[in-house]
Amino acid sequence: MAKDEKKKGKKDSQLILRLDKEDRDAFIARCKELDTSAAREVRRFIRDFLKKTG
Repeated sequence: MAKDEKKKGKKDSQLILRLDKEDRDAFIARCKELDTSAAREVRRFIRDFLKKTG
């Protein structure tokens, strides 16, 4: 596998959010119930948002 192919899927940026602790905890708990991660769901939201507002 070429070096560029390895980097393609690698995430290299962060987005820092400030949330109420109650909202954050509820979101994390719901993600666990649904067997997903908070990061995965936030990334999914961003991709969907960009498609919709294209």
